[in-house]
Amino acid sequence: MLTILGITIGIMAVILVLSAGQAIKGLIVGELQSFGSNFIEIEVKTPQTKHTSTENAFSAIGGSIITTLKEKDAEAISVHPNISNFYAGVMGQKIVTYENEIKKAMLFGTNASFIDIDTGEIDQGRFFSEPENNSLSQVAVLGSKIKIKLFGESDPINESIRINNVKFKVVGTLKEKGASFGMDMDNMIFMPIKTLQKRLLGIDYVTFIFSQMIDKNQGEQTALEIAEIMRTQHKITDPNKDDFAVITMDQMMNMMNKVLAGIQILLIALGSISYSSGGVGIMNIMYVSVIERTAEIGLRKALGAKSSIVLWQFLFEATIITLLGGIAGIILGVFLSWLISIIAGAIGFKWNFSISWLGLFLAVSVSGLIGLIFGLYPARQAAKKNPIEALRHE
Repeated sequence: MLTILGITIGIMAVILVLSAGQAIKGLIVGELQSFGSNFIEIEVKTPQTKHTSTENAFSAIGGSIITTLKEKDAEAISVHPNISNFYAGVMGQKIVTYENEIKKAMLFGTNASFIDIDTGEIDQGRFFSEPENNSLSQVAVLGSKIKIKLFGESDPINESIRINNVKFKVVGTLKEKGASFGMDMDNMIFMPIKTLQKRLLGIDYVTFIFSQMIDKNQGEQTALEIAEIMRTQHKITDPNKDDFAVITMDQMMNMMNKVLAGIQILLIALGSISYSSGGVGIMNIMYVSVIERTAEIGLRKALGAKSSIVLWQFLFEATIITLLGGIAGIILGVFLSWLISIIAGAIGFKWNFSISWLGLFLAVSVSGLIGLIFGLYPARQAAKKNPIEALRHE
C-alpha cells in the first residue's frame, strides 16, 4: 500500500499540473480575447532592460517609477494610419465617502474613449466626455460593486461623493464585468484622466496606453512604427535606452504561452520526484518479496520453470503494483482537478475543468514503465537463483 501510495502521489501531481495548466491557459486566453486581438499596448519600462526581463520586474517591484509616458504620446500615436482609437490610463487608491459610508477604492483615470474600446457597458447614466476630461471636471463613473457598497440599492446618479475630500458628481454606473488580470473592475471608480492626475494624484504621467488597430494583420509593422513615434516623442536615439515597451496582443499571447509551458515543465519535473521515490519503493518491496519467496522460486524451478518465466513473474507483479498506483493517481487527480475548478468558479474565476488525454496516457505509460525498470533487478535476482540452494532456504 505504501508503494502504491508513492506512485499514486506522483501520477496525481502530473494530472493536476496538466489540468491546471490547461485551465490557466484558457483563463488567460479568455482575458486577452476579451480585449480583442487588434490592440497594441504601450507600457513603461526601465531603460536598458528588456520588457520581460527580471531586471525590469525587480525595478518595478523595488518602487522605480517611470514618469516619461504622457497623454500627449497617446495623441501622437493616434495619427498613425492603422490606429483608429486609443485611451491612456493611470491608477491610484483613495478613501471614498458618501454620507456615513467610508470605503477604500481603486481609481482608474482614463479618456472618454475607454467605454468605446473596453467591453464594459453602462448600466445607469452615462460615461464622462472628452470635454469633461480636458476641463478637469470632477465627475465619476462607478463600478457595480463600489456602487452597492456606497449606495446600496438607491440611485446614485447626480449624487455627490468625496474622494480624498474632493467632491465628485456621479454621472454613471457600469454593469458587472468581473476581474481582469487580477484587477476587480467592478470595484473601481472611473474618472477623467486629467482630473485624477491634477486634482488627486499630483502627477502628469500615465502608466499605459491602449491603442486600437484598424487592420490587426499589420500588427507587427504597426508596433515597430509606433516604437519609432515614441522614440521621436522621447528624443531617444538608442533603442536600448527605450523607457517604454510596445506589445501586440499576439505577442502577449505568445509570451504567456512560453511562461505557462515553462511552469508546467518545472512542476512536472517536481512531480517526477514522486515517481522516483515510488520506483525505489517498488524495487525494495520486490527485493524483499524475492527473499521471502526463495523456497517457492526453488520449487518452481525444480519442477521445470525456466529462468525467463520466473523473471517475467516478478516483473508482472511489479508492473501490476505500479499500474494500480497509476489508476488510483488518475482517479484522485481528476477528482481534485474537478474540485479545484468548482472552488475557482465559486470565487469568480473562469476556470474550466479540463483533462488532458495525453496526460492520462502518459501517466499510465510511465507508471507501467516504472514497474518494469525498478522491478527488473529484483526479478533478475529471482531468476538467477539455483533451485537446489533455493529449496534449502528457510
